[in-house]
Amino acid sequence: MTNSAATSSATADEARVVDAVPTGLFIGGSWRPAASGRTLTVDDPATGKALCEVADAGPEDGMDALAAAVAAQQSFAAVAPRERGEILRRAYEVIMERIDDLSLLMTLEMGKPLAESRGEVAYAAEFFRWFAEEAVRIDGGYAVAPNGASRFLVQKQPVGVSLLITPWNFPMAMGTRKIGPAIAAGCAMVLKPAAQTPLSMHALAAILAEAGLPDGVLNIVTTSDAGGVMEPLIRDGRARKLSFTGSTAVGKLLLEQASEKVLKTSMELGGNAPFLVFDDADLDKAVEGAMLAKMRNMGEACTAANRFLVQRGVAEEFARRLTEKMGALTVGRGTDDGVQVGPLVDAKGRDKVVELVRDAVGRGARVHVGGEPGEGPGYFYRPTVLSEVPLEARLTSEEIFGPVAAISVFDHEDDAVAAANDTEYGLVSYLYTENLTRALRVSERLEAGMIGLNTGLVSNPAAPFGGIKQSGLGREGGSVGIDEFLETKYVAIGFAGQ
Repeated sequence: MTNSAATSSATADEARVVDAVPTGLFIGGSWRPAASGRTLTVDDPATGKALCEVADAGPEDGMDALAAAVAAQQSFAAVAPRERGEILRRAYEVIMERIDDLSLLMTLEMGKPLAESRGEVAYAAEFFRWFAEEAVRIDGGYAVAPNGASRFLVQKQPVGVSLLITPWNFPMAMGTRKIGPAIAAGCAMVLKPAAQTPLSMHALAAILAEAGLPDGVLNIVTTSDAGGVMEPLIRDGRARKLSFTGSTAVGKLLLEQASEKVLKTSMELGGNAPFLVFDDADLDKAVEGAMLAKMRNMGEACTAANRFLVQRGVAEEFARRLTEKMGALTVGRGTDDGVQVGPLVDAKGRDKVVELVRDAVGRGARVHVGGEPGEGPGYFYRPTVLSEVPLEARLTSEEIFGPVAAISVFDHEDDAVAAANDTEYGLVSYLYTENLTRALRVSERLEAGMIGLNTGLVSNPAAPFGGIKQSGLGREGGSVGIDEFLETKYVAIGFAGQ
């Protein structure tokens, strides 16, 4: 095949996968336009050009979606746990059958290289497989009261209609991580995907309908007016659960709104992950882990390593090796062969990275590689390594959300732990050491909901994901993930047999 023919074929594939996605709002089992007729544009961040238009929901549409979920709630809660699990299992299988198309779609709307998109689609599907198995493991209990005069019956029931809000950086996995346990528990939902990346969620909704999810159980409202659409639903009172993934600032606002009707809430919020490298670390493993923790998703992840704290004895060598790895990465459109780093999601995200790097350099940080945006169209930023970063630089306290590794030096373990914990966030911390005692001691001292010990990847559907401090409430995934969508009911039984 000639280059022109290959290009033509690739362009045709891109058009095919975009055209296959429903572009309306998914309410009560049907796709429909927004009541206002408005649409919003979904762009390709690698080119800045439009991919398509999708319906732009308003408050009226949001209320319709809530009404559909309320109407579906009682009957869906009565569906047998096995059948709820089978719906998830069927959806898992369809996702894996269509992984190539779903990966291409994700790359087009979000920018990450195809290999990373494929990894996310597989990861997203695993949440459905995991919670398909958890649906039949919802348990309760029966016990004799300590005085023998009564009996305790404990049962777990679905919390009810749930409001789900997902971010743009993992447009499918952040959805399945919420939808999976909601379906397994028996909860109807209204989900608002990010306006930048709605297509993956629209494709997922179509797959769930195909897998047999009853009408009204999942409703999708994509909107450019998140507050205007979601706040009335939160304050309405008919929904009983709110699950949000996004910034801490928005999370705080949503908590205020949820407090009016005392909604059950779970939130995965911002992060400022430290990556500690001690002088007894295996540097090959540490650099490998640093690349994974920093460059997954171009650094656009709340779990991304934000601050590299390296012990003085190995700091220079660590910086040299990391610079070599970062400098060798291929930047480009995520659909192109060999590309390892795609664009950032939009101009706002790229401009923030520019500002943070400029601030650090202005305070004395040294640029080893990168340090500037890419050329041409799209929202690219070059993979960057900074050293001698002062702790007062903005990027030590703000999420970078870009391909920038900022290295600071420490001398003693206590200094490293103090610097790592000197943040209001507590999502994840990474730690590299070959000393077992130090590994356990520092892991216990680090203030984070998750620890990556000699690994740069903590996410796993079978493990509880979440943070402490201002990084969130509750956990997603693991055996506890379904509990966020369940309420515990206690029935006291009078016992006359004594």
